[in-house]
Formats: sequence, structure tokens, C-alpha cells
Amino acid sequence: MKPFTVACLLATGLLLPLGPARSDPTPPSATVPLPPPPPPARPEGLVPPAPQITPLPPERPPELAGGSGKDAGNKDAGKRTEEPPPNATPDAAKGAPKDGPASLPDAPLPPERPPELSGEQALALKVSAPDDTACLRRLERLGARFEALPPLGNGQCSAPRPLNVTALADGVALEPAATLTCRAAEALARWTTEVQVAAQKELGDGLKSLALGGTYVCRGQNHDTDAKLSEHSFANAIDVMGYGFAKRPSLKVTAAAGGTPEAAFLASVRTSACGFFRTVLGPGSDAAHGNHLHLDLRERNAGHRLCQ
Repeated sequence: MKPFTVACLLATGLLLPLGPARSDPTPPSATVPLPPPPPPARPEGLVPPAPQITPLPPERPPELAGGSGKDAGNKDAGKRTEEPPPNATPDAAKGAPKDGPASLPDAPLPPERPPELSGEQALALKVSAPDDTACLRRLERLGARFEALPPLGNGQCSAPRPLNVTALADGVALEPAATLTCRAAEALARWTTEVQVAAQKELGDGLKSLALGGTYVCRGQNHDTDAKLSEHSFANAIDVMGYGFAKRPSLKVTAAAGGTPEAAFLASVRTSACGFFRTVLGPGSDAAHGNHLHLDLRERNAGHRLCQ
């Protein structure tokens, strides 16, 4: 090839000059990656489903629709009340504030208080007196001697149908006479029959009298003005101070020495009293009952009895 021709070819780039071999970073075997093929067309049967519409709730029954009772039977009573327009005044919205919820119907007023439970009449109410007809018949069969007294009342202390009891069965006298309710007098009469049996068994003598310290008196327990009212305040309690006999000297309620007939008698009658009274207190219970036997019919929960 002629020099002129070579020079022209070099100038035009058609002929590359000879030189050292260049290192090609791309290996001869490497190929250029082809773009991914396009996805196939969506079949006509895979069209997305149409959106579901939530069904409306059923209409309110006419009997549960708002409004007065007169409108409940109308054909439009069960329809929802239309809301007032946005520019409606409170009067147009039946008293409801603008753009606010409709007012609920007024709640019914409570019934009026009965006349007997209002004002001063309520303070004048009193618990009706119990019917003592059956109790009085039982007391007569037990041989008790008694007479009715007028009702007693002193503030909260009261006895609507008290009795003045002077003697019990077998001529056992009460010294002094006792002012008691019929229930308390019956319990005393039944217990005295047990005392009579214990007197014959332990002392060999008959019971002739009971010395009483008090029955009806308006006071607190243990004579404490700040304590709960005693059952004496309701003619429902008896304090027995001693026992009188036909032949032997009388016996006071006290802590007798053990091993004697007197101690056996006092323990026996005190134990038997728990079968007729709900409260039995005596010597050893506390200082207030060291010289007498306190008996009463105080009501307690579940029929509990206090015997000390």
C-alpha cells in the first residue's frame, strides 16, 4: 500500500495504527442482557368485580317511632323525622339548637309523695301495736295474774300494750310487780316453771317469789346516756335480784361458791334462762351485772342469743 493511501486511511480512521494489544474489560463471551418480555394480556374473564353496596337497615317499626302515642298508629309514624334545613331557626327545629340533634321527649315525673309520708305527718307515724290476743290466752293458761296498762311513751322509749304482772304459776309473786310486754311476761312465766323445778331438786324447797330490780325504765344500756337504748326502754327486759322460798331464807343472785346447793341452783336457773330469753347476763359477765340476772328478748341477726 502506498504511503499516501495509508496516511489517508489513518486520517479518516478507517485504518487503526498498529500498536500493543489493549485489554478489553468485557470478556469475548459476554452478551448484553435483553429487556424482559412484556406480560401477557389479561384474559377477558378476569375483569375486577364491581364494588358492593352496603344494604340500608330496615325501617323502624311504627310502635317504636318517635312522637306522641296518638301518632303511633299513623302510617307515617315509623318514618325517620326529617332534619331541619341548615338555616332553620330553633323554633323550626322544635326547640333544638341550630344544627344540633333533635331533643328527646321529656322523662315522666315521679309520682307524688303520699300525704302520710310528707312533712310533719311522716314524723308522727308509729308502728302499729302487735296483736297480743293469742299471747294473752297463753299467759292465762300459765297461771299468771296481770292486767292491761295504758300505752307507755317517752321519746323513743315506748310500749304500746304493756301489762302489769303481779304473780305467776303456783302463786309465785313478783316483788315489785313487773311492767312488761306480753311476750316478755310469757317468757318469764315459762322460765319460772323451770326455776320451780330447780328449787325442788337442788334446795328441797318451793319457790314463792322473785325479787325484781326493774322492768320498764327509759334509759341506755348499763345506765349509759350515750349508749344504745336498753330493752328496759321497751318493757322487754327483767332484772332478777333474788329468789324467795317457802321455808328457807331467800337467796340473792351472786357468784356463789362452787360445790354448794345454792351454787348448783343459781347455775341451773341461769342456764335454763337461755332457752327462753335472747339475752342472759349475770355475775361474771361484766361489772354492771355482778348482783342480778338480766333477761331480755332483744332481736338479733339469724336468731343469735347472748348468754354470758
